[in-house]
Amino acid sequence: MSPAPAQRDAVQNDIESYLPHRKPFLFVDTVDIVDGEILATRTYPEDEFFFAGHFPEYPVVPGVILVETMAQCGGVGVKKMGINPAGTFMFAKIRDARFRRQVRPGEKLTMKIRNIKASANIIHQRGEGYVGGELAVEAEWIAIVGGSYG
Repeated sequence: MSPAPAQRDAVQNDIESYLPHRKPFLFVDTVDIVDGEILATRTYPEDEFFFAGHFPEYPVVPGVILVETMAQCGGVGVKKMGINPAGTFMFAKIRDARFRRQVRPGEKLTMKIRNIKASANIIHQRGEGYVGGELAVEAEWIAIVGGSYG
């Protein structure tokens, strides 16, 4: 069951308070911290902008969007953990990205993200994304402060 529109708007506003990203390039639905691990979700609606071109006859979420989704969720997670960046985090490195399963329109990606190192100037994280309990994507990334916002 989906949350009511007012509740969805409140959750979206909360997410936007942690990230500079906005629609159509905001890929975070929920983020929670459980036992020091970042747990997050994203459902890709059928009208997501990239499905029209990737691929029209057989739409799938692009792999780079899956990694971006995990990194955005990781960014929200570190801020919820009390790590306040000195500016806007931007990718410096993506390592060992593996795509194990296609993610299709309407599917929910459930993520587990672990901090390897997190400070005000650098985030080094590793994440896994699952659809229906099946591993879809895994990657490790480093983001560094590259600008400021807000």
